[in-house]
Amino acid sequence: MVSACLVLVGCGACLLIGFLTPVVSIGVAILSLAATLSKVPIVAGSSPDGGLAFFELMVMAAAIALLGPGAFSLDARLFGYHEIVIPPSSRNPES
Repeated sequence: MVSACLVLVGCGACLLIGFLTPVVSIGVAILSLAATLSKVPIVAGSSPDGGLAFFELMVMAAAIALLGPGAFSLDARLFGYHEIVIPPSSRNPES
């Protein structure tokens, strides 16, 4: 359990600086799923069972994986800043 906590701390540090954001957040989601499904009683916050807290962490990690790194993250510095340009509609709005 201590090693899982250390891995989560390392993943959190990587997420804070924006390094390998999609990969790290998928790792957090997998570790949270494993902790949710484990039979070891975990105290999280004021609830005696931390399953709901780990489920929430898993959902947030999945959302971060889908959103990706921010503009000022280390990933943006390493791999370049990408801007998505949506072209104007070719249809006439009056028709």
